[in-house]
Amino acid sequence: MGENKPITSFASKLTEEQAAQLESHLLAHDFEMREVPYTHFAGRRDKLNVNYYTSGKLLVQGKGTKEFVEFVLEPEILKEARLGYEAEINPDFVRPRLGVDESGKGDFFGPLVVAGVYVNESVVRHWQEQGIKDSKRVTSDRRIADLAKIIRATPNCIWTVVPIGPESYNRMHAKMRTVNKILAWGHARVIENLMERRSEMNPAPELAISDQFARSKSTVADALMELGRDLELIQRHKAEEDLAVAGASILARDVFVSKLAELSEKTGVSLPKGGGAQVDETAKELVKSKGQTVLNPVAKTHFRNAARALGLPESPKSDEKWHKK
Repeated sequence: MGENKPITSFASKLTEEQAAQLESHLLAHDFEMREVPYTHFAGRRDKLNVNYYTSGKLLVQGKGTKEFVEFVLEPEILKEARLGYEAEINPDFVRPRLGVDESGKGDFFGPLVVAGVYVNESVVRHWQEQGIKDSKRVTSDRRIADLAKIIRATPNCIWTVVPIGPESYNRMHAKMRTVNKILAWGHARVIENLMERRSEMNPAPELAISDQFARSKSTVADALMELGRDLELIQRHKAEEDLAVAGASILARDVFVSKLAELSEKTGVSLPKGGGAQVDETAKELVKSKGQTVLNPVAKTHFRNAARALGLPESPKSDEKWHKK
């Protein structure tokens, strides 16, 4: 944070042992212990408030927050540095920006989903507290849904999702011939959708960040539409480490899971994720019971899984699988 905007709020989860140590410190250092709803304990000294809630969350607020965290909480209680110096170390952390990511690219069944979010400083700090992280690090679909709900409800966050259903995806692949061109179109469409709501963004975004999924960065840059060209576009490996991209990845995964469930209900078969042996088995059973045309509405038919299900020769593996994460 800059000198003109001192840190006046800090949040962290505490273990029971850490909470007990903190309460002892407050009692020993002239904090006035007060009753605050939903807290285990709450202390006040001068204009500094230290509240430990029944949820296990600690909230430090008021004048002196930075000093209390830096000289008491981190060295004595947490035993590690957590204070939000991200803006000083990495200015991009609080920079107003768009984050874009996809889900379903490696899944035979279901859509390809591209999502994007606009974030500013208040959004990323809220997401930090709420545990928002790259969807690939979240193993539970239920947890993905919970995090997606938090993202959609976050004040000042603008978001959009572009699901490309299997039939549309297959038409696009027949025309464009490569997955990367479909991804580039999806990323460009999401960025354009967000930029059409630029008047709602405060401050306006300065850049858009996405994973670099193609060898050439021009693949996405060339696909950008009118408004998207106003932004600096950053493509990098492990872009999901940025909270904006992580938020987009969660929204994309949540919609992918929902759409896959809808397709499962429509076909009367539980359609698995991924592209492994279970997918092959399900695809073969579908073709056997419903005929060869069953795959186009539910699956990405250029995948080798389709050829195996239909008993056709498999096409050579595409070099498009280049995708560093």
